Amino acid sequence: MRLDLTPTAIPEVLILVPQVFQDARGSFVESFNARDFAAATGVDAVFVQDNHSLSQQGVLRGLHYQIRHPQGKLIRVIEGSVFDVAVDLRRSSPTFGQWVGEVLSAENGRQMWIPPGFAHGFVVLGERAQCLYKTTDYWYPQYERTLLWNDPAIGIDWQIAFTPHLASKDANGQPLSALETFD
Repeated sequence: MRLDLTPTAIPEVLILVPQVFQDARGSFVESFNARDFAAATGVDAVFVQDNHSLSQQGVLRGLHYQIRHPQGKLIRVIEGSVFDVAVDLRRSSPTFGQWVGEVLSAENGRQMWIPPGFAHGFVVLGERAQCLYKTTDYWYPQYERTLLWNDPAIGIDWQIAFTPHLASKDANGQPLSALETFD
């Protein structure tokens, strides 16, 4: 597996593009290889859970994280496109409270690595999107927290011109100033 790797404005959040092999029959991609992921990123992650979400047009999910059992996430889109966002919640980090975003789509094949200590969310840019993501820890609902998706202190540009559809937990997320964060 060959990975093209691009750091973002927050160096620990990475964009990866696996090599795609195409011929007259179609295409093939090795979407994950632990050895090559570690060699390319310097991260020796152990993934314990795979998640698959299907979201309709205009849905915004997030910004979620777990205060205990924080999860690293490797996200990819297999149908449609999303604007994927990570927000640094590590108080000791020089990028605390900052965000990065990237369009991930089935077409561009990009994946985003978001390490533990970040909130994560995305908004669907087309008719629908299917996202697959690997996590480095299990989901513990009692430790899940939600950062308010439109907190003005963070100022995320979601790249949308519509009011998104939100779950109640996302609509009622907390601003950064009221959140439990990481050291």
